[in-house]
Amino acid sequence: MGEIHPKPHAILFPFPLQGHVIPSVHIATKLASNGFIITFVNTESIHHRITKSRIQSNHHEEGGDIFAEARKSGLDIRYATVTDGFPMGFDRSLNHDQFFEGIFHVFPAHVDELVGKLVQTDPPVNCLVVDTFYVFASSIAKKYNLVNISFWTEPALVFSLYYHMDLLRTNGHYDNFDKREDMITYIPGVDAIKPSDMTSYLQTDPTTVAHRIIPKAFADVRKADFVVSNTIDELETQTISALQKNQPFYSIGPIFSSDFTKSSVATSMWSESDCAPWLDTKPEGSVLYVSFGSYAHTSKHDIVEIAHGLVLSQVNFVWVLRPDIVSSDETDYLPTGYDRLIEYCGLIVPWCSQISVLSHPAIGGFLTHCGWNSILESIWSNVPMICYPLLTDQFTNRKLVVEDFKIGVNLCDKRSITREEVAEKIKRLMCGRSSNDFRKEIKKVRKTLENALAIGGSSHKNLDQFVKDVKVKIRKNQ
Repeated sequence: MGEIHPKPHAILFPFPLQGHVIPSVHIATKLASNGFIITFVNTESIHHRITKSRIQSNHHEEGGDIFAEARKSGLDIRYATVTDGFPMGFDRSLNHDQFFEGIFHVFPAHVDELVGKLVQTDPPVNCLVVDTFYVFASSIAKKYNLVNISFWTEPALVFSLYYHMDLLRTNGHYDNFDKREDMITYIPGVDAIKPSDMTSYLQTDPTTVAHRIIPKAFADVRKADFVVSNTIDELETQTISALQKNQPFYSIGPIFSSDFTKSSVATSMWSESDCAPWLDTKPEGSVLYVSFGSYAHTSKHDIVEIAHGLVLSQVNFVWVLRPDIVSSDETDYLPTGYDRLIEYCGLIVPWCSQISVLSHPAIGGFLTHCGWNSILESIWSNVPMICYPLLTDQFTNRKLVVEDFKIGVNLCDKRSITREEVAEKIKRLMCGRSSNDFRKEIKKVRKTLENALAIGGSSHKNLDQFVKDVKVKIRKNQ
């Protein structure tokens, strides 16, 4: 047992969406800080978008390796890119289904070819870290004799729902013509959950490409040697314990940059506006931050109602509105003359550094689409939330925020959003007694996250254990 083993060398493949790239970059630096060598692989398209946004924001030269700064601090993170099979000019957002057909059927061959080259590098590659939504991990890990590590970027509750799709199907809650509305009480480690709190893919007719990818990805994850997840034991105790009966599952979240507000690695795919000068002029806790994330789309009707609701609420706000929020084809969606209406109370930007804005003292609330990164960042910044989920895990995440953690409100209880309800929810979150309750609760949850990351905390211990277990597995594979 006394021989010296080389450091684990892992190739890491994030899923090609902003919300997956961010935690993947953070886990790369976390693992590198714990003795791993990492070769991080972005798609050429994602690399191009990050590089373009850096140039537009006047950072750095063209081309470039996004980990160059991180390496200066002694981390051994190499960087590579791979084609996703589509030309650079192809609009992946507008042609969502076609793009994911390619990710499903064509992309694995490009990955295989690249891994085949990378395994020849020195020191030898012995691990594969792959986003759980990919379908190729086990076959490539097996082919090149690599330890198969699945990286789950969402809550354990969402993982568990997908993991038990067979149970949902058997009980008629998924893939069933008669939409059942009774509570789901049979998922191991999950208290009763409403069908409307499941992810969007489990609530809709299973005919899209995503409905073919997810079952295949979750059949594949059962073959993983390890699953690491961006959550913490204390927030999802029962669910995680139940999952650990099936295979090694390590919660090591929240996976942030070591300095929360400044990552040395660029991950943004849009040029970022600086909101600080405007925020500096506003009183503490008086501004609502509004953002619907990097990917999801919404309707023009909802945007118009939210726009009017913000004005009705008489609360200051910063609103991140991607030009393609309705669609790449429709970029004129705000009410006529809206900029005059909000001259003193509102700032609208196409994109910003969310972490910088959330951690600004002027921010007192967050109207969010409930992406998991956004929720963790909001908790870390002690900012309670108004939940407006749009797709995938966001509906389940809303349940965690509103019902389990009690650190936010649901934007609309009815099918259709109205400006009056928007204004009412904003006031409830930002002013008065209920606002104080949310702030008290979120401080407790933030403390729980902090304790988990501290030396001897659950996430800290789980990461140590994971590193040890991976090294043992590498030895067995040799």
